[in-house]
Amino acid sequence: MIADPVILDNPDPALRDAIRDPLVAFNEAQIGKRTDMGLLAIPLTETETGKVIGGLWGRTGFAQLFTELLFVPESLRGQHVGEKLMAMAEEEARRRGCVGAWVDTFSFQALGFYQKLGYSIFGQIEDYPPGHQRYFLSKKL
Repeated sequence: MIADPVILDNPDPALRDAIRDPLVAFNEAQIGKRTDMGLLAIPLTETETGKVIGGLWGRTGFAQLFTELLFVPESLRGQHVGEKLMAMAEEEARRRGCVGAWVDTFSFQALGFYQKLGYSIFGQIEDYPPGHQRYFLSKKL
């Protein structure tokens, strides 16, 4: 028997692990233990203060690079900083054995930027957030 499910508005972060761990065990039973999973971070740091002002955060796994976060401050845009961060991440992903990369972005963010780098749309959600779209893009490495 199980207790009646309840919605938790502010759950303890440890609850995520309790839900994730059996899912990971199930997945590993199907495809084997993941040995290629790894985080990847490339911070943009102010030289004077050491403050992180942007950068790239992602991870590799299943032979794919996922760029979760990419932020370039307005003052650095148009100077190929974003392109450099993506190139560095893709090169590291290749070194880690990745054969592809993917990213998601909103219609008000960087769709054209990713397309310019060779990413192609493989999916989208309309009206997410309302009045906009969320795009999913991928690229072979």
